[in-house]
This record gives sequence, structure tokens and C-alpha cells, in this order.
Amino acid sequence: MSSDPTPVPADPTALHPMPGQPRVVQLKPLVTSELIEVGAYSYYDDPEHATEFETRNVLYHYGPERLVIGKFCALGTGVRFLMNGSNHRMDGPSTFPFPTLGGSWADHFDLLTGLPNRGDTVIGNDVWIGYEAVIMPGVRIGHGAIISSRSVVVSDVPDYGIVGGNPARLIRTRYEEADIARLLAVAWWDWPADHLTHHIRTVMSGTVAELEAAAPRD
Repeated sequence: MSSDPTPVPADPTALHPMPGQPRVVQLKPLVTSELIEVGAYSYYDDPEHATEFETRNVLYHYGPERLVIGKFCALGTGVRFLMNGSNHRMDGPSTFPFPTLGGSWADHFDLLTGLPNRGDTVIGNDVWIGYEAVIMPGVRIGHGAIISSRSVVVSDVPDYGIVGGNPARLIRTRYEEADIARLLAVAWWDWPADHLTHHIRTVMSGTVAELEAAAPRD
């Protein structure tokens, strides 16, 4: 009989999952806003303000649009999500939002209603967003995508796409179209944690075929 201990999954409820590294926080146990949804194990790394993610990294979030971040996402220091509350009128001579400053100017608050709203910002599973990248309102980033450092993402990113620049443009996809379809069908991020724990090496360094072979059977 083997004496090897049973593999134990990482704790998705641990705010600081790395001992001695308070700069790394898992977002699911941190976030309190009803307008932000984060999947298990997604984390943010910041040496100074890691626990202030909701106020420092999600900006102009007055609702009702939501920020949805999937499971197993890695967010680098300074990543910013700009939400729809950042919009200003552009159909008149001035873009300045006078009514927000109060006084009798507030009587004209109707001028700020009905501004363009691109809806929810949605980040898929297993997405890596690099240092100081900016995600604009209403963008949808596909599963397995990579966002290069300091990119400004103004449009949707395909599954397993790598984008970079300002505005961010598709550099390449990580896999061919047929293999991307296979990866999406496997959806390893939805595997039970115990099963995933037994196949970490395959998930991190295996082939698509090996990942398919490791998938749990119904």
C-alpha cells in the first residue's frame, strides 16, 4: 500500500493563499460588491494595495452593469477595469458633467441619463491579465486569453487569444481553431477540485489530447 499522502486542493477561501506574501489575494473571498462576481482561485497581485481591489482597480462602477471574472484568472499589479460610469456626453459643445458637482447644476441631472452603456464586462476562465493593463467598459475576454502588460483592451478578445498594445490588437491565438474547440469542450476549470488536483501537471504542461484523456468521466 502506498504511503503517499492524498493530494489536497488549495483552499479557495484563503484570502492570502501564499504564506508570507500578503501581496497576493484571492478575489472571491475579498470582494463584497454585488456588482462584482469572481470565480474560485482567481487572484490579484499587488505589493501595496492588494486588498483594495474593489476601490482601486474597478473604477466608475456605479451600476447596474456588472464585472464578471471567471475561475483561475491571474491579474497583475495595477490592472484596471473601467466601467460604464466613466462615460460623458459627447453630443454637445462640452463633455463636462456639470450636474455631478451639485448646486443648481444638479437640476440638470437628466442630461447625464441615457449615456451609452456597453453592458457587463466579462472575463472568462483561465485568463492572464498583465501588469497595468486597462480593460474598457463592456469588453468580453474569452477563456484562456492572455492580455499583455499595459495593454488597453477596447474590444472583445477571442478564446485563447493573445493581445497587446494600445488599442490592444490580436497578436496570435495560443492554439489552432480545432484545438480551441476541444479545450472549451474539456473545460478543465469546471472539474471537481479533487480530480483537478490529481491532474495539475497535465493541465499545466500536457497536450490537448492528454487533457481530454484526463477529463472526469460521467
